[in-house]
Amino acid sequence: MKKVALVFASILAAFGFMATPVFADDACTYYTGPDKEIVCGNHGETDAENKVGTIIKAVLGIVGIIAVIVIIIASIFYITSQGDPGKISRAKSAILFAAIGLVISLLSFAIVSFILGKMS
Repeated sequence: MKKVALVFASILAAFGFMATPVFADDACTYYTGPDKEIVCGNHGETDAENKVGTIIKAVLGIVGIIAVIVIIIASIFYITSQGDPGKISRAKSAILFAAIGLVISLLSFAIVSFILGKMS
């Protein structure tokens, strides 16, 4: 039971580290001074940033789907184990490893987003 609580706490911590989007207007939209190009510059994303973001989101989505499928299948194995300690232990470890993999993938996404945000 302690391992399950630890896994859920890790998942919650991973979501806490993820970047939260801020819906604010760009100040340069309203700036009308003569040196607008110097002050504001080009804040648009490049094609490379868009492609990397698309790839990362696709991989994260695939990893999430796989983790959910593994957790569902392992849960079915756990339910149908009929008290066999070997089957129960194998199902619990599969659920634990799927949850850990999901947490690691979410943390890696958060780290990459943080680093790319600091570079631009």
